[in-house]
Amino acid sequence: QVQLVESGGGLVQAGGSLRLSCAASGLTFSRYTMGWFRQAPGTEREFVARIRSDDATYYADSVKGRFTISRDNAKNTVYLQMNSLKAEDAAVYYCAATSRGGSTWLISLYSYWGQGTQVTVSS
Repeated sequence: QVQLVESGGGLVQAGGSLRLSCAASGLTFSRYTMGWFRQAPGTEREFVARIRSDDATYYADSVKGRFTISRDNAKNTVYLQMNSLKAEDAAVYYCAATSRGGSTWLISLYSYWGQGTQVTVSS
């Protein structure tokens, strides 16, 4: 049974930083593309970043240069370092896993999802 468990969310002031973690189990982690998505109240879930099994990364334009996705295959964990946080970054952040290739910014490509972790940014 695949499980993805996010942690690291919380309340931070605008301009601050947070690091999210997502611990995976039940899958061959190193073979999966891992993604981070977010959803603010009243909006659709949106792509944030992904890291492939070859460590290639891709970011949404809205977070490029501020967020960094990384992975530690020995710990079956993917991270999202978020710097220079803005009010508009506030959302529930979800990690997701897919073994499929292609357009890895698409929600529909991902087979497994975590429960999410809340990020609140105060201005």
